[in-house]
Amino acid sequence: MSGVTFNRNRLKLKKLLGIRARLAMLAVLLVAPLMLDRVRSLEDARAKQIAHAAEEYATITQHSAETQREVISSVETMLKSAAYIRASSGVARSCEILRASLPTNLPWIRSIMLVSKDGVVQCSTLNIQVGLTIGDRDYFRKAQQTRDFVFSDYLFGKTNNRPIMMAAYPVAAINPEEDAVVVAGMNLDWLSRIMAKLGGRPGISSVLIDSTGVVLAAPPDQASMIGQPLDNLPMLSAISYKALSSNSDTGSISFSASDGSRRAISFARIPGTQSRLIVSIDEAAVTEAINREIRTAYLQLGFVCLFVLLGALIGAEKLIIKPIELMTGMAKRFGEGDASARVSRSRLPAEFMPLARAFNAMAAQLSQRERELVATNDRLTVMASIDMLSGLANRRGFQSRLDFEWLKAQQNNTELALLMIDVDHFKLYNDTYGHPEGDACLTRLGEALADLAAGTMGFAGRYGGEEFCLLLPNTGSIRALEIGEAVRAAIQDLGMPHVTSSHHTVTVSVGVAATLPNAAQSPGDLIEAADAALYAAKHRGRNTVVEHGFARPVDETGVALAG
Repeated sequence: MSGVTFNRNRLKLKKLLGIRARLAMLAVLLVAPLMLDRVRSLEDARAKQIAHAAEEYATITQHSAETQREVISSVETMLKSAAYIRASSGVARSCEILRASLPTNLPWIRSIMLVSKDGVVQCSTLNIQVGLTIGDRDYFRKAQQTRDFVFSDYLFGKTNNRPIMMAAYPVAAINPEEDAVVVAGMNLDWLSRIMAKLGGRPGISSVLIDSTGVVLAAPPDQASMIGQPLDNLPMLSAISYKALSSNSDTGSISFSASDGSRRAISFARIPGTQSRLIVSIDEAAVTEAINREIRTAYLQLGFVCLFVLLGALIGAEKLIIKPIELMTGMAKRFGEGDASARVSRSRLPAEFMPLARAFNAMAAQLSQRERELVATNDRLTVMASIDMLSGLANRRGFQSRLDFEWLKAQQNNTELALLMIDVDHFKLYNDTYGHPEGDACLTRLGEALADLAAGTMGFAGRYGGEEFCLLLPNTGSIRALEIGEAVRAAIQDLGMPHVTSSHHTVTVSVGVAATLPNAAQSPGDLIEAADAALYAAKHRGRNTVVEHGFARPVDETGVALAG
């Protein structure tokens, strides 16, 4: 009986020391030391709050600078992409691509222009800018001189006289023979929006200043300073001078201002520019707010203790534990990959509504960003795998497809054939007709090979220079030779003049190789075999098709003619 009584008493004790009782005890333990030590803790709290405010704003300053660096980096990436397109596609084609490719998810880019070496806008995403002359702008000349990405100081737009900042990147950085410059106008409103977290608090001022001392951006409550030089803002000038005179890109400085107030500043230079983000904290104003909060806290302390005790005894399980467990479960599901996991706000107390909304918004935003990243990566992968001249896959895209088809053929135990196609006497063609005609010739060959690939279920690509390739899945050597002959005849039938050729038209030589992929071979072996057959075709007089005996008996030369 004594054992049963002991167990019952232990169960009663565990219930007595449940979550409600523990929270009540915790509240008492927290409140009693605060009441006994409030005089000393008041001064400590004031000092800690000031230090925390300085540390918090230093962190926010660095984060805001990093966010603006990402904005600058996105502008630089966009300009480099536009410069690459301009270097490889010419003015007219690059203008079409430029207008079609300006991303809507970069709202800080107002416009992108292609500018001649004389500073005349050749094309722009805003038609009103076409024909403008910006050759007198310092950033434009600097971009031409340095052949690198340049970010301007505060400017007024030539079309609407609105405040703007400009970024420039010379096409010569990619192709030294090109003298055009890609220029982008940046919306200063977006820089101010990034700084929104730095505004709306007493004793705090924050600005983004360019290298000439002009205010570029500020939080909404300090927007009147935008566009003004430091000379017009004496107090800000004294504060900013400390940061501008520092040799460090980032840092924090504490000093006494001319009006006797103690100030702490945090600053950070925006990478890629000479602009600096400066946040100033008036310690007196911050301390005054903290003192008011502490006085109010003492008045509320008794009420807080009472409500904490009542809440711990009455609603701990319903109001705290269950909502936490619910949100923890949703967060765990989301972390395990369930993108549809959302917190049902109807099952939560009002106190948890902001956290639930924040979690649901975060989950939705992360899901959307993941979809956008996947779509962007897909587009970039396609762009990186296409040859702009011929419209076919480039060498990278061809290699990826070859690796895929090789594994597929191994799994299905099917044959795989490859045609290496080279334009005969193409150097003489370029010397005779010029490189623009040579590019046009390669474009027509690409179109013809694309049609042939579609008809044979093959995959065509430009391997490099005047050399093309045609990958033929599930195709043996006999069928590959037939297709090779069809390729040779189709190119000759195009009738493109070539006076330096014995055939007086553009012709191609075709090397054919086919194999049954196995573990002892690699995709590179198939390329080497097709290359060897192509070499033999060239050696045998060109305008012919030659097969390489890849894995079967061959003659002494190691090749076999196609019929």
